[in-house]
Amino acid sequence: VKIHEYQAKNLFSTHGLTVPRGEVTSTAEQAREIADRLGGRVVVKAQIHAGGRGKGGGVKVVANSSEAEEAARELLGMTLVTAQTGPEGRRVGRVLVEEGLEIARELYLGLLIDRSIARPVLMASSAGGMEIEQVAAETPELILRESIDPARGFSGFQARRLAFGLGLSGRSVGKAVRLMQAACAVFFEND
Repeated sequence: VKIHEYQAKNLFSTHGLTVPRGEVTSTAEQAREIADRLGGRVVVKAQIHAGGRGKGGGVKVVANSSEAEEAARELLGMTLVTAQTGPEGRRVGRVLVEEGLEIARELYLGLLIDRSIARPVLMASSAGGMEIEQVAAETPELILRESIDPARGFSGFQARRLAFGLGLSGRSVGKAVRLMQAACAVFFEND
């Protein structure tokens, strides 16, 4: 299933996961209105079917609503080229305007089908985030993997093993377990 970031966040929200407040728009003027409602610092993100948007200039952190309008005006209609789009890029028709959050630590979590074992795999890394492709190429040992038996699902044991492997402790482990299990539920219900 190919969906945009805002659509994925809506799915996560329906499964009880906390996501930043935000709205999608196709006009710069609406981006300003959304930023006004959110107040303070916001992030304006190009919505295309490709990763690497931040490195490609498709994610703008701005201080106020007038800067949000300016960022949206710059992004909307542009052809965004990333490592995943190839040189032809993808045209930006919508932007997600969401509240800017302080990030204490960035972790990577992803689900994919590993065709070599014919199973879904949950991947996690404490070295990921925007640079996960580089991590995979240069230091693949930093990416933790748990294959998922579709008949049994993703177990709490597997989630805890990944959480501890990421260096989490205390209440963060329980939160990570809930996040991983909810992400797996979204995956199995929608893909």
